[in-house]
This record gives sequence, structure tokens and C-alpha cells, in this order.
Amino acid sequence: MSTQAERARAFRALHERPGIFVMPNPWDAGTTKLFASLGFEALATTSLGFANALGRVDGARAISREELIANCREIAQATELPVNADLENGYADDPREAAAIIRLAADAGIVGGSIEDASGDPAKPIYDFKLAVERVAAAAEVAHALPFPFTFTARAENFLHGRRDLDDTVRRLQAFAAAGADVLYAPGLRDLETIRQVAAAVGKPLNVVMSAADPDLTAQHLAGAGVKRISVGGALSRLAFGAVRDAAIAMREGRFQWVRDTMPTQDLKAIFLP
Repeated sequence: MSTQAERARAFRALHERPGIFVMPNPWDAGTTKLFASLGFEALATTSLGFANALGRVDGARAISREELIANCREIAQATELPVNADLENGYADDPREAAAIIRLAADAGIVGGSIEDASGDPAKPIYDFKLAVERVAAAAEVAHALPFPFTFTARAENFLHGRRDLDDTVRRLQAFAAAGADVLYAPGLRDLETIRQVAAAVGKPLNVVMSAADPDLTAQHLAGAGVKRISVGGALSRLAFGAVRDAAIAMREGRFQWVRDTMPTQDLKAIFLP
């Protein structure tokens, strides 16, 4: 069994080697084991997928900090792969209070994680620039003081909150990099040219989430644009809900052809057995 430090070094190495890598986003132990069985090199948690599993609407801290950390621990314990965590906005406005979640995630077995600059306040959804940078600096300080190389990602959330200001987004990402972030992430970027501009403007690895980007883009397209890391956020959870909904509607109407598409029990046993 690998140690947390070994997983952390393996995760950091993925960001340092040439080329791009892809992380699926599990939301529980079962999906963690499924994705780990398919040859991926790292995994990432999803607050949306976890909220869906709990029957809650994602956002506005629908999940408590304690629940989020418990989910991180469940996922980290279910795999030997490095796990990166969606740590929302750290559950606090104050930089040092928000940064405390980095240590909590590390204690739960996580080796990388992101903090966003979204405030959770509908009246002012994005933190002011100065505060946003201070929050990243505080989180980076905690991350880099850990006894293993925790990979800290800083997120600029403008595009998810109706602020389609590319200049401000790039300015934030550049400042986040200078403040100590290891990876940069601006969810909501959709077209390849915009993604290329952002990747060229920042000096550290860039994560792109395909739940928001043009789905016709491939990993090869994104690699050519300078992207280092791909995730899908809650998209696999939404796909699963869509498939189950359609099957349930068919069942209600007396049709069961969907049973042919289910995963065989023996395949599940092969994944879940130690």
C-alpha cells in the first residue's frame, strides 16, 4: 500500500512531466473504485456530485465542511491513487480561516486541493481582488508547510457567476500564481481559443473542466492549447442521474430493455473486492 507522501509525489510528478492528464470525479467509494479500475492516474472529488448523492442543490454551502471532509476521507481511503479535493471556498471569508481546510483535507488523506474565489454571497459573488489573493497566499502557506508536497490549486470563478471578464480572470490567475498556487483553474472557459489565451498567460499548470467546455474538444486539442490537467466536475454524476432517470421512466411504463445495459454483478465484484 502506498503512503500519502508517495501519492503526493506521484500527483506532483503528473504536473511536471510532459503532456496532459485526465482526472474523473468520483463522489463516493463505489465510483472511486470504479474509476480507479479503469487506468486513470489520479482522481478528483466533486462537490456537485456529492451534493447530488445527498439530494441537495449544490452551492451556498449545501454541504457542511465536516461532511465535505468526511467525503474526502471516504474517497481517499477507497483508492491507492492520488486524490485532489474540491474544497469550495474554504468555508470562510477570512484568509487564515479558509486556509485551515487545507490541513483538514490533508489529514483526511488528500494530496491536492482547490480553493475558489467565489464568496457564496449572491449580492457579491466574487471576492475583491486583494482579498482573493490574500486567501490564496494563506492557503498556499498551509499547503507548502505540510510534510509532503500538497498540490494547491487556486480557482478564479468569474465565468461561473456571470462575470465573463477574461482580463480580470487572467489577472487573478497570474496573481494567484505569484501568491504560491501550484495549479490554476478558471471553470467556465468554453472555447479552445479562450483556453489557449489563458494557458499562454499563466506560468503554471492549468486545469480545464470539461463539464463547462465545448464537449467536442478532445484531450489532444487541450494539450495543444497548453492545458496540463482535465477534470469533469459533476458531469459524470449528472450523466448517472440522467441514465437512471430514463431507465426508471421506462420501468414505470412497463419497459425493461435497459437491463441489458447494466453492469454485470461479477464485474462489480471484481472492482469492489480487495
